[in-house]
Amino acid sequence: MGIGIINTIKEIEKVIFIGCFLVFQLSSCKSVKPPPPQFEYFQSKDLTFPASIETAVPQISKIQKGDILGIIVSSLNKESNEILNFYNVSSLPLATFSPGAAGAGNQPLGYPVDSLGNVSMPLIGKQKLEGLTLQQAEERIRLEVEKTLKDPAVNIRFMNHKFTVLGEVGNVGTFNLLNDQTTLIEAITAAGDLTVYGKRDSITVIRSVKGKREIGKVSLRNREVFTSPYFYVKHDDIIYVEPTKDKTLPPQPQPTSLFVQRAPIYLSLFTTFLSVFYLISRF
Repeated sequence: MGIGIINTIKEIEKVIFIGCFLVFQLSSCKSVKPPPPQFEYFQSKDLTFPASIETAVPQISKIQKGDILGIIVSSLNKESNEILNFYNVSSLPLATFSPGAAGAGNQPLGYPVDSLGNVSMPLIGKQKLEGLTLQQAEERIRLEVEKTLKDPAVNIRFMNHKFTVLGEVGNVGTFNLLNDQTTLIEAITAAGDLTVYGKRDSITVIRSVKGKREIGKVSLRNREVFTSPYFYVKHDDIIYVEPTKDKTLPPQPQPTSLFVQRAPIYLSLFTTFLSVFYLISRF
């Protein structure tokens, strides 16, 4: 009988040990932040395929005082080409630049539009370009150069037009705006796309309109973004991506059942009972 009691006591000791181990494990559990949810773009309840989505019409920019123009003239006369293109840089990609960054001081030269709306070029002198679109300016320059050179080709672009992307993106910075066809999606892509904490349903666009700042909101989660007046990026636009609550708030504990919450109490009472029973059985 003494051997049976000893075996019983050993079994009780095992149960107490297991119970203590479980209490320790449950009491030391930490809340785990869930992974960011999957994001969907351009959704619509009535979207069927094949689908045809109308988009906003881009506004054509016109040359203004203070603009810097890249004017490239090509002809069969190599020497004249070099003279006319002296004030231009070779290329201007959709790249970022920011104060203090490498190469930030190497801004494009180009032809500045003066306070009277003119540009001064070799061979053809001053040309009034203010108020013209780039296509109209190309035709005007071509007609003037044609008086000196045979069959010239002219290409003009803005060299000082830019936009800025801030907030939850991969690469915050200021970017060159090459044309009027650059979309908000392309602008965000140039900035390295949104981070997992970027608020995709509330993109803020700050735009200069007649000397005032206009603030608009765009959602990338539905297809209405394509018809938004902010779908096409304009000169001096500031695009801001807000952070989601997942980043601004501390991790929240995960909901647990009432049994799991009270399990340490139950196990503590159980192990206490077994301990008392063990002590009594020894006498």
